[in-house]
Amino acid sequence: MSALGQLGAGAGNSAPVKLERPRKKWLPYLLLLPGGLWLVLFFAVPCVQLFATSLYDPSGSLEDGYAMTWQFSNYSDAVAEYLPQFGRSLWYALLTTAFSLLLGYPLAYAIALKAGRWKNVLLICVIAPFFTSFLIRTLAWKVILSDNGTVVSVLNALHVPLPDGRLLATTPAVIAGLVYNFLPFMVLPLYASLEKLDPRLIEAAGDLYARPVARFTRVVLPLSMPGVVAGTLLTFIPAAGDYINAQLLGTNRQYMIGNVIQSKFLKVGDYPAAAALSFTLMAAILVLVFVYVKRAGTDEVL
Repeated sequence: MSALGQLGAGAGNSAPVKLERPRKKWLPYLLLLPGGLWLVLFFAVPCVQLFATSLYDPSGSLEDGYAMTWQFSNYSDAVAEYLPQFGRSLWYALLTTAFSLLLGYPLAYAIALKAGRWKNVLLICVIAPFFTSFLIRTLAWKVILSDNGTVVSVLNALHVPLPDGRLLATTPAVIAGLVYNFLPFMVLPLYASLEKLDPRLIEAAGDLYARPVARFTRVVLPLSMPGVVAGTLLTFIPAAGDYINAQLLGTNRQYMIGNVIQSKFLKVGDYPAAAALSFTLMAAILVLVFVYVKRAGTDEVL
């Protein structure tokens, strides 16, 4: 047999060779490039500039300019002067998150597991407030809670005691506005988590003679924890930095740190102090979020 025939016979007996395409390992990084550039240009660079501004000489001004003196005392001075506003912001954000969770969890549960064909309609109702400006929605609450409004009239008729006989320009008014504006941020992650819940697991718990409370605490709540963590973070973080609700629904006694930063930047023109307050708020929220996520044990939600 010729050498050519032997080669042909050998090729016929061997298994077919599969040709694999070279994996393009750089493709995922290429897909991440636009988002990464966006974050660098519009988040990382402004943060670096904000940090640099916080170290400027506080004796400067917009007219004369600011000198870089590495004034780290801007942080201690700003925090010491506005510590009550810091504490108030975190307290209001915590209350807003708690009330949003208490209101949003039953709503998300009903939409995800009980709404049936009305699910899409109810979801539209949840996100419908986003079709209107944040400012307009807050102004609407100013009308609702006004001294001559229906809410105050009903509470007075029921002899419910109100601070100074009114709701507007009080802490409850600010909390109510915050809860209303940020409630969808709680409901949507909870819905996304509960919607993936297998109803057969709840039925199985019932077959094992678990009471409704046990079914919720042992089955529903643990499986929905990623939504709880995501919803609380999406509510707490923007609520801590908000200033519109305190400005429109409260007084200077309810002002949050966001109101101070807004005033420092746009009215007083004290850029170093405003930048120091902004960076301190971001750092405080970052630490709280890190501790919370670690305690919750759901690092994968981030």
